[in-house]
Amino acid sequence: MVFDVVGTLVEPGPPVARIYRDTAAAHGVERDEEEIRRAFAAAWRRQEAIDAGATPAHATSRERERQRWEAIVADVFPGVEAAPRIFADLWDHFGRPDAWRPLAEGEALVAATLAAGVEIALASNFDERLLAIAPVLPPLAAARHVFASSELGWRKPAVEFFRAVERRIGRRPGELLLVGDDPLLDLAAARAAGWQALGVGG
Repeated sequence: MVFDVVGTLVEPGPPVARIYRDTAAAHGVERDEEEIRRAFAAAWRRQEAIDAGATPAHATSRERERQRWEAIVADVFPGVEAAPRIFADLWDHFGRPDAWRPLAEGEALVAATLAAGVEIALASNFDERLLAIAPVLPPLAAARHVFASSELGWRKPAVEFFRAVERRIGRRPGELLLVGDDPLLDLAAARAAGWQALGVGG
């Protein structure tokens, strides 16, 4: 069984907008948490559109993932001289296991999957920082395989993302099920690739 990560098994703790607010404040930049939440959502959508419009669509790399997040932070704090330093601190923060907390539903699904004797893999649009986090963060540590978009070269919903996972674990599409929280990036994309899909959260 293959699990998405963020929103399925773990979530930021505290929430993203609060971390952005506190990190900015440490650099002398004061912003309202709700203002940050709205700006972050818009910046995220902007980067999703850029990736979707690229040639080929949804291709990625380590460099692209870091640039993507740097652009999001710059959009959340437009015209702020300290934005590069805020980004550097945020990049480091979300690369630490203690920045994340497990989700109860995801933990229960992982436990049930392991109890049934089924191996677990992670397949996420998270970048290579996931490779260091997963081995030490429950329930991610239960996974035998960990696949990050920047290492695969593709982001969900690209079918190539799913094909890369299939090749690495030696399974055919019909043998795989993706558990995820996003109706488009996880569920619809997995089904379009010939996988089964199970939605959680919401």
